[in-house]
Formats: sequence, C-alpha cells, structure tokens
Amino acid sequence: MTGISSSGALVGKPVLRLEDPALLRGRARFVDDLPVKPGILHAAILRSPHAHAEILSIDAGKALQMPGVAGVVTRAEVLALTDPFLIGLTTPLEYRCLATDRVRFVGEPVALVLASDRYLAEDALDAISVDYQPLPAVVDPVAAADPAAPILHPKIGCNIVVSREFVHGDVAGAFARAPHKTGLTVRFPRNSIPPMEGFAIIAEYLGDEDGYDTVSNFQGPLSLHTVMARALRVPGNRLRVRTAPNSGGAFGVKLVLYVPIVLMCVAARITGRPVKWIEDRLEHLTAANSMANRTSRVEAAYCDDGNVLALRYHHWDDHGAYPRAPMPAPTIRAHSFCTGAYATAAVQETIDVITTNKTPTGAVRGFGAPQIHFALERIMHQIAVELRKDPLDVIRRNLIPADSFPYQAPGGGLYDSGNYQAALEEAIERGGLEELKARREAARREGRLYGIGYAAVIDPGQSNMGYIATVKTPEERRAIGPKNGAIGTATVAVDPLGAVTVTGDSIPQGQGHRTVLAQIVGERLGLAPEQVTVNLELDTQKDGWSLAAGNYACRFGPICSTIADMAALKVRQKLARIAASHLNALPDDLEFAGGKIFPRSNPQNAVSFHRVAGEARRPPPSLVTSRQGSARPCSGARHS
Repeated sequence: MTGISSSGALVGKPVLRLEDPALLRGRARFVDDLPVKPGILHAAILRSPHAHAEILSIDAGKALQMPGVAGVVTRAEVLALTDPFLIGLTTPLEYRCLATDRVRFVGEPVALVLASDRYLAEDALDAISVDYQPLPAVVDPVAAADPAAPILHPKIGCNIVVSREFVHGDVAGAFARAPHKTGLTVRFPRNSIPPMEGFAIIAEYLGDEDGYDTVSNFQGPLSLHTVMARALRVPGNRLRVRTAPNSGGAFGVKLVLYVPIVLMCVAARITGRPVKWIEDRLEHLTAANSMANRTSRVEAAYCDDGNVLALRYHHWDDHGAYPRAPMPAPTIRAHSFCTGAYATAAVQETIDVITTNKTPTGAVRGFGAPQIHFALERIMHQIAVELRKDPLDVIRRNLIPADSFPYQAPGGGLYDSGNYQAALEEAIERGGLEELKARREAARREGRLYGIGYAAVIDPGQSNMGYIATVKTPEERRAIGPKNGAIGTATVAVDPLGAVTVTGDSIPQGQGHRTVLAQIVGERLGLAPEQVTVNLELDTQKDGWSLAAGNYACRFGPICSTIADMAALKVRQKLARIAASHLNALPDDLEFAGGKIFPRSNPQNAVSFHRVAGEARRPPPSLVTSRQGSARPCSGARHS
C-alpha cells in the first residue's frame, strides 16, 4: 500500500454504522416505502392446499366480478406469455412462476388476483374455484429415490433429477487394506432463517418497448437476470431490475425472488397497470424456500492411530418440488471440499439430487457446507469412539499439515493458506476447554447429561460459480468452457467540490456494506467515513454488473470491498499526480489524511483534497493538445 500511513488507518477500527440513523428513525426506504404510480394494483396469491395434485380446472369468473378486482392470472396466461425457467440440468423438468399441470407442494402459487388494494385482492381469492385430483405425496428423499415412489415430474420418469459419482484416489484399495472400517447414516434437517422483511416487488410493463421495469429486494446473483428475461421472452436490456435502498435481511432466501418477479411482470402486462406485491409472514412461512435437507451414508477406512485413508459418501439431497436455479449448485459446490480440513487422500462421492413434495430449496446460509461437514464430523467422532480415543486426538491426527499449503484437496478445491493446528490450539485455549471438562464431570456426577462437541470446519470465502458445470457431463463441460465468478464492479467518483461517491455491485441486506466501503475508500483518500457517500441500489440498465453480481456466498468481503479499494487507489493516484505539481514533491511521497494532501516529510506543506478534486474537473492549460480539443484527467475511477 504505497503512500498509505498506518497512523490514520480506518479499516479494522470500530466506527458507528452509517446505515443506522435512518433505520433507527424510521426513515429507511424499503420496497413498501417507495412511491408508486397512480392506478397501481395490489396482488394476492392463491396457493395450493395440497402437497401433490392434478389441477383439473380453475374458475375465476366470480372473482373477476367482485368490486375492485382488475384481473386474475392463471395457468392460461402464464403458458401464453412465459417459458419455463432455465435450470442447470438437461432433464426435461418444467418449472414456471405458476402451477400449470399439477401442484407439487403445499403453498405453490395457483392463481393471482389483482385489485385496487390488498384486502380486496385477498377477499377475491376465496371466490376462485380450483378442482384438484389429489395424488400420493413423498417427502423423504431416500423414499423418493425408490422407483416405486410417486413421481413428481412424469416427463423425467423418476425423482432423481441428476446423479453424479466422483472418485478421487484409490478408494477401493484403501478400503481393502485398512484395518478398520466404519459407517453411519446421518440426516441433516431442513431449516430456514426467515428475514424480517419478506419478498417485495413492484413491477410495470412498458408497452412502448415491450419490456419490464421492476423494483424488489432481490439479493442476486445477477446470473438469474438471464433466467428471468428468458422466462419473460424478452432480451436482457428490456428487463430492468432495480433494488430498494434498504432490505430487511435475506440469508439466501431472497436469492430465488426471481420467480415471483416474473409472475408480477406477467400480471402487469395483462392488466396494463403497475403491480405491487408485499409477501406477508404467513405466506413466507408457508411457501418460501429453505436449506436443503439431506440424508448421507458416509463410510471411512482408517488405521489403528485414527488416520483416515479414504472416505465414501452417498448423498440424497432433497431439493423439494423443483430444483430451481441456481440449485443444485450448493450440493455440487461442497464436493470440492468434501474432505474438509483433513488430509484424506482418497474420496468417493455419489450425489443424488431428489425432488419431493416440499417447498423448493434455496442457498440458505452455508450453501451446501453444513450438510457435508455434519456428515464428515460425525464419522470422525465415531472413529474416536470405536478406537476409544479423545475426538481431539483423531482430529489432530488427520488435519492438513501447516506446511502443505497451498493444498489441493482430492475433490478439486484449492486451499490457499491455513494453519489448522494453530487454530485448534487457540480454540482450545480461548474456548476454555479445561473448564468445560470440569463442568461436564460435575454435571455427570449429578446424573445430568453434558457433552462437548468438536468440529473442524472450513468453507470457501467466495463462490466462483465454476462448480456449477460439475452437474454436467465431461463432454458438456468441455463445450461450455471454464467458468469463473470471481469478478466485481465498483465506481469511486469525485465531484468538483471534492465530495466522494461509491457505487458497487453488491446488494446489502443489512450487513453494513455502506459503512465498510466508506471506511475503505475514506482510508485511501484521507477522508472520514461520513464524508463518503455509498449508494448500492442496483439498476441493471445503468449500473455496472456481471453475472456474479449480488450479495451471497461471502462475496462482499473478498470481491466487492477489494474492487472498491482498487478503484479508490486509482483515484488517489490520479489526484496525487495533480497535487505533486503544487507541492514540489513526487506523487508516491504524498500522504492523504484529514481532508488534505501533503508530503510525508513536510505535513505543513499541504493542499486541500477538495481543491485538487476541483482542478481534476478543469482542463489545465498544460494539457491542451490542440484547438479542437483537450485532454484532462478523469475525476473518478471504475474497476472491474
């Protein structure tokens, strides 16, 4: 960091969050707080009471006659105006924004009512008559994999929508020669983290250009923008996706918000009026996505000292009624680190992605990591029990050596750095293990149950999207070519008076991104965080973004903040070149602090930041190259 003084560093120091005043005073702007156009319609969704049933008929005649009702959307309109959503699979699975042939989970949307207010729309739901033919349902993934189980998607012919087997190393040989072998079946349950704010959408059909304008609390990734545009049969530049200034949490739940966005766009097109839908809490708890539940059979071949020679997995991953994009990415992603923090040389993994009559899943907190680590840590603990060893001894015996980094895991993951032994010892010390053991012994003497659990867990810090192609065959992967999502976009702009604005391609859901970016840019430019304005409202028609844009998979830390820092550094370097001529100093010798620019050797010889910024906006005479035009330094920088 040439030219950065540690004395004025902002990064790493506690500061008051810049987001909080508006939130605490009720001035934050969520989707439901934004102004709407006159004549806007409010939507209410009729949802299936059945887990599995054929839709024989839908009669919305009475609902259309009710006061205030402007329209009803059913499967007929959806089939006429949309295509099925793209998924990362080659199986003939059709998934649309509304049920068309049958319902496959309780809460699946069947019809949409549009009325002058939400109350009238909900009242009209009761007037819609749907004739169902109930079908047998299946909710356990292992049972669903049985050929005799009720089939959700007849065109596929079974409930296993994709099956992949990976073998790395001599797994068979290790199991043949190992003195010990063990196995167990673990069941990781479904779970979700409902955000404070549910789904929220405002959609408008732009008839003059046959396009759509939407505002929502969608969290990305923007690879799903293509999925929405294709479903709506419009090019990407005719689907404007904007996000509100504030969003009340997401945790991966709002990643699949693209499904109702398409539905509301259809509604706006049919009625010719803007449409607003604010999901209520009951809807969210009934039909929003959750983390995939998984049943895993895991086996280990190991030595007398607890050293694990090989692992075998068979996963039955339950993605609910439809594996919607970007599913089954979490399942496949975890394969790259399925040996965890351990130096196990051989691994075999069979992955079956299953459909069941439950709500579709999403990338809820962990993105496939908790399921794999739960199975792995359970088998490591069982090895300790069978050998009558302390679980920590087995963990220590198998950890990747500290001098092995960068480490290539058998599943393909590249671990860039680490010292797991040191991390374990620090956890033991700071976690007060000896005190916990004493409390355990005291509790057991009193006849109470008391246990101490151990786990060594890793997780990639950034999702690069390359793993998604793993669900395809090697031939298909070669045709597609390599993929990477390690990309971001940020802009740091300085106006003529020295005011700094930062934009980027993350979509915060309450984490404090505005504060962090203000700290990073403020440190580079010698400004206080409150002097830096950060605007992360995304607009796909005018802002820089990529398929990887969005807020997910810890992307903000390694990508978004780094890109903003790179853009700020470019601005700093340009301003330093301008200031150097005034200060009789070299650009690399200049310091930025306290709103001033000055040589390190002589802080009194300073020029104000805003003065230099203003000069960057004017073409100095020395830069005039001809009577026809002039060259001048840019007053902002974008990095991507």
